[in-house]
Amino acid sequence: MAERSKFQQKAIKNFYDNREGIALQRAQELVTELYLSEGKGRAKHWKSLATHLLALGIKADKIEELQTQDNPEAVAKLVQDLVQKK
Repeated sequence: MAERSKFQQKAIKNFYDNREGIALQRAQELVTELYLSEGKGRAKHWKSLATHLLALGIKADKIEELQTQDNPEAVAKLVQDLVQKK
């Protein structure tokens, strides 16, 4: 395997340094998408949102409960609480 250039190393390091912020921003975007979507698209957004919430340290059972409720307002409140903690 070829060695990475300094630029590549720095880009990878920056990604991992900002991983939590990236997941939080994407979760905020997905909450908006949940409000606007329905059907298969909504299920797709829930799956993606679950991945980002897990990365933010939310327990799987809490995420499953939110999915069962299918209430974007509850998810928005959770994400807002995460933003305020940061």
